[in-house]
Amino acid sequence: MRKARDVYKAWLASVTNDDALKEELLAMNEQQINDAFFKDLSFGTGGLRGIMAAGTNRMNQYTVGRATRGLGRYLLAAHSTCPRVAIGYDTRNNSASFARHTAAILADMGIFVWIWKEPLPTPMLSYAVRELGCSAGIMLTASHNPAEYNGYKVYGADGCQITEEAADAISACIAQEKDFEGRITPHFEAALADEKIAYIDEGVYESYVSCVMANSVSGNPPMANKRLKIVYTPLNGTGRRPVLDVLARCSFSDVTVVKEQEEPDGNFPTCPYPNPEIPQAMQWGLAYAKRQSADLLIATDPDCDRVGVGVRQADGKYNLLTGNEIGLLLLDFICKRRTENGTMPKHPLAVKTVVTTDLACRIAERHGVSIVNVLTGFKYIGEHIGLLEKEGRTNDFILGFEESCGYLCAGYVRDKDGVLAAMLICEMAAFHQQKGKTLDDAVNDIYRVYGYCQSALFSYSFDGAQGAETMRCVMKKLRAGKEMFCGMTVEKLLDFQQGVDGLPKADVLKFLLADGSSITVRPSGTEPKLKVYLSVNATDKATAAAVTNQLRLELESIIQV
Repeated sequence: MRKARDVYKAWLASVTNDDALKEELLAMNEQQINDAFFKDLSFGTGGLRGIMAAGTNRMNQYTVGRATRGLGRYLLAAHSTCPRVAIGYDTRNNSASFARHTAAILADMGIFVWIWKEPLPTPMLSYAVRELGCSAGIMLTASHNPAEYNGYKVYGADGCQITEEAADAISACIAQEKDFEGRITPHFEAALADEKIAYIDEGVYESYVSCVMANSVSGNPPMANKRLKIVYTPLNGTGRRPVLDVLARCSFSDVTVVKEQEEPDGNFPTCPYPNPEIPQAMQWGLAYAKRQSADLLIATDPDCDRVGVGVRQADGKYNLLTGNEIGLLLLDFICKRRTENGTMPKHPLAVKTVVTTDLACRIAERHGVSIVNVLTGFKYIGEHIGLLEKEGRTNDFILGFEESCGYLCAGYVRDKDGVLAAMLICEMAAFHQQKGKTLDDAVNDIYRVYGYCQSALFSYSFDGAQGAETMRCVMKKLRAGKEMFCGMTVEKLLDFQQGVDGLPKADVLKFLLADGSSITVRPSGTEPKLKVYLSVNATDKATAAAVTNQLRLELESIIQV
């Protein structure tokens, strides 16, 4: 095992022309040195993600540069002709500079680079990869994480996040690279002038928007859409331009934007954790919605691949829908509208992750739709779309969704798309409004027909080297087996590390309880967190809430938080 202080000393000795880095290194205490240097920032199917600071276990220009050189060597070895790479970035601090740094390094290695001229959503990077015929794509984003984080996501030529096989091969190339390459970093502007880098044309933006619009399922809605009163917040991220463009073209004319969260701001001053899954991030939007008496609140995260929703109830109060509830509503809505419009494929198929509510299976069965379960991570949904494409069945795909507010209903991109989801959710709200109902009414209708099910996610942070070891111990303890939770018998334990239903092995445990409820536990692949997903079947909301709380307390006693 390497010693963090030895690596720290090597960094300190290598600093020559970076006074800011040297100052940051000298200010570190022993704990900070250990956490920043005890390992290299892990590169996997989600690329890199970490806190922005000095260190090998942190996001900075040196770890980004090292990863880029490794990726570049991987691409050059895999292609006989000059590979091309598309690069995008969000509104986070350093995203634009990391993107330009990445582009300049690749251009210096003889790889042609396309780069967006402004911060735009992650799904638009996935689209650009395919549209421009690129060998790979890179998105500088940490999605919904707090402001101190950033990330480096890599996409394959299919516009999908890289597979485990590709991630392992790239990681091996990265391992051969040094932290300090010992030469002057190439300059972005010079490479741009030499036409080794080019900005992505506005026509690609328009083509993407056209693809989103082509997936409308509302029929002829303009008059209905004009009656829907919407509040939208991009949470200081990339969604403002494309979401507002698409809603305007769909005749949603009554849209108010949350001013305090409208402009790009990597500090996220009004939402320190810019994740539309959590209530705190939605508070400014809710305040606007209440003042406006809006029918609907829509929020997209900084890279606009996730969507949160708040809906006005009959008493004027607002209910924040869960990611599972939005997915259930979309599945039901898409099935009904496509059946009514005559556009439902002969063999329709929806894809969800194993931690997403199983209530979706009951809705799918009623509509004659097959459900495929994949591992956690939208990349697995994207991979399944690719498999359907090889079989000539892309049109059979009607929806992919995950409990963490990610949705996609077509194969023009291979990642969750907050722009498309925002359009569909607004169309869905207008559709139900015509029938005298809100989305809150619509989700309650689903529970009446299919039975009540409450989903909950609890995340527990375990930072640094000790935190990683603690999570390993917790998973080992749970793997030992448990016969009961809160008096409910465990009928089956699914250990995905042993392989389940032909899926790739993963550090995930799912306890199936006798009443159809379930508990799923997994370490996050992108954050130092242990995640617990509860799906509780009950006769009503109050009973489900009580059982959920009992399960949470019992699990916390095991996790010891």
